[in-house]
Amino acid sequence: MTADVRIWSVEHRFGDFTALHTVDLQIAAGEFIVLLGPSGCGKTTLLSIVGGFLSPSEGRVLIGGEDMTLVAPKDRPTTTMFQDYALFPHMSLEANVGFGLRMRGVGRRERREKALEMLDMVGLADKAARRPHELSGGQRQRVALARALAVSPDVLLLDEPLGALDLKLRRQMQLELKEIQRRVGTTFIHVTHDQEEAMAVADRIVVMNHGRIEQCGTPEEVYLSPRTLFAAGFMGEMNRLPVTPEGSGLASPLGPLALAPQTGALCLRPEDIGLEGDFSLGRARLSEAAFFGSHHRCHFTPLAAPELRLIAHLPQGAHPEIGAEVELFARNPIILPEAAA
Repeated sequence: MTADVRIWSVEHRFGDFTALHTVDLQIAAGEFIVLLGPSGCGKTTLLSIVGGFLSPSEGRVLIGGEDMTLVAPKDRPTTTMFQDYALFPHMSLEANVGFGLRMRGVGRRERREKALEMLDMVGLADKAARRPHELSGGQRQRVALARALAVSPDVLLLDEPLGALDLKLRRQMQLELKEIQRRVGTTFIHVTHDQEEAMAVADRIVVMNHGRIEQCGTPEEVYLSPRTLFAAGFMGEMNRLPVTPEGSGLASPLGPLALAPQTGALCLRPEDIGLEGDFSLGRARLSEAAFFGSHHRCHFTPLAAPELRLIAHLPQGAHPEIGAEVELFARNPIILPEAAA
C-alpha cells in the first residue's frame, strides 16, 4: 500500500524556540523523499510530526487525503524505522519481523508467512531462526526494514537508518534500500545529514536549514542548480567568490572575469575548475594535493588573492607538482544573490 503526504503550513515551537517555520511540502504516493540538512535544521522534528510523535503548533498533516494532524501514531498508516533498529534480542528474526502483525491480532500462520516473505525480500529467509546478535550490522538493518514493511504501511519513515554502518556497508545498503522501495512502492520519507546518501536514494531532496525548506528538487536539480547559497554549499563542496558588475564582465578578488555582469556570489564546483575550461580564473599556485582514486583533490592559491583557496578536482593523470604555478580555468558558473545565504 502507499499514499501521498501533504504537509500544510506546519509550524512547531518548543517554548520560545521555533523549530519549524511554515513548512509546506507535497509528497506523491510511492515517492522516495529525503529530508537533508545539518543537526538542528528541523528535519527530525518534521518527521516526528508526520509520524504523530509530535503535534504541530500550527498547520496540518494529511496522509492519503485524510487529516492525521491529531491522530495517534498507532492509528496512522505509518511505520518508523530508527537508527538503532530496536530489535528484540531474545526473539528470532521471524518473531521480530512478525511482532507488529502480532500486535495487530494477525494469526500465527498468516504472521509466519508474512514474516518469511519479508525476510526473503531482504535476503535473510535462510536465517529466520537466528537471533539479532548473530547478524552483522547490515543484516540487522535489513531485519528492521523487513519488520517495518511487514505491517504494510502507506508511508515508511526512516530516521537516519544507515548512520551506524561503516562507509562501504552504508553504500551497499543505500542501493538495497532504493531497490526495495521500488519493489514495494511504499512512500518513503528518509532523514539524513549525509549528502551522498541523499543523492543515492532520493527521488527528490528537501534541503532544510533553520526550520525552513531551502530547496526541494531532484538530486540533479539541487546539485547543479542550487537556489540559495546554503543549498549550494551543503550539497557538496563549493568554491565561492563575491562578484560585482564591471563593464561587460565581473569584478572579483581574482581580478576581472569574462562573465555577464551580476552582483552576488560566484559559485564553482571543484570538478568545474581545472587546467582548461570556458573562462580564466587567472594564475594560481598548487599548495596541496591528495589522491582520491577517481581524482586528485587540489588546493590552489590564486596569485592575485593569496588569502583565498580554490579547491579543484583534477583527473587522475593530470595534476602539477606542489608549488607549480598554472593558469586555472572554470566552467558551469552559478551566481546567487548574497542575501540568499
